[in-house]
Amino acid sequence: MKISIIIPILNEAATIGTLLSYLINNTNNKDNLKEIIVVDGGSVDSSLEIVENLSKKTEITITCIPSRKGRAKQLNAGAKVAQAELLYFLHADSFPPQHYDQYIIDEVEKGNSAGCFRMKFDDNHPWLLFLGWLTQFESKRCRGGDQSQFITRQLFDQIDGYDESYIVYEDNDLVDRLFDMNEFVIIPQYVTTSARRYREIGVWTLQYHFLNIHMRRWLGASSEDLYRYYKERVIN
Repeated sequence: MKISIIIPILNEAATIGTLLSYLINNTNNKDNLKEIIVVDGGSVDSSLEIVENLSKKTEITITCIPSRKGRAKQLNAGAKVAQAELLYFLHADSFPPQHYDQYIIDEVEKGNSAGCFRMKFDDNHPWLLFLGWLTQFESKRCRGGDQSQFITRQLFDQIDGYDESYIVYEDNDLVDRLFDMNEFVIIPQYVTTSARRYREIGVWTLQYHFLNIHMRRWLGASSEDLYRYYKERVIN
């Protein structure tokens, strides 16, 4: 059983090289990795050069493919070319636990076809510590893309992958569908993810906007409405 790691990027020169080196050096067994696929949505920084240079220095296959911009589109593009029977979707600023490969394989061998790790931020702000603490609970309300996502190829194809109508919230939509099928497990190890967006915007301000997005989704807002709010309040 092997894993294809799929990482969507857009101008991630600050982290992508560090992440790729980390993934290679912190496996339980490098033979568990079939490949690492970096899916670029149109970077204009040195991200692609960093990926290319690193791909020449390692025995693990690292490829970079172009895609239309948008994380759901990029994730699906990576899955389309992935060759392993296990897919592992990871953000460019999130670092899984040591021996992450074996944790994922162990869960699949137990019969769990999809799931994620718990998550903690690289910041000791009390609210961010609390958010990380919440990820131990088996609730779809405590999930997010920063926790990373593993899923078997068979199940991913069965549910038609990520819904590309979502420019934001695509991870939550996928998790919602998997929970509804009773196909989700939380591995009790931690992904460490960057709190850079919280530091840039402010913890309470950003959390308010995220809660607003969740509430709008629960009340039936369209994917376009969610993106419009995200673009106006979070990106700009």
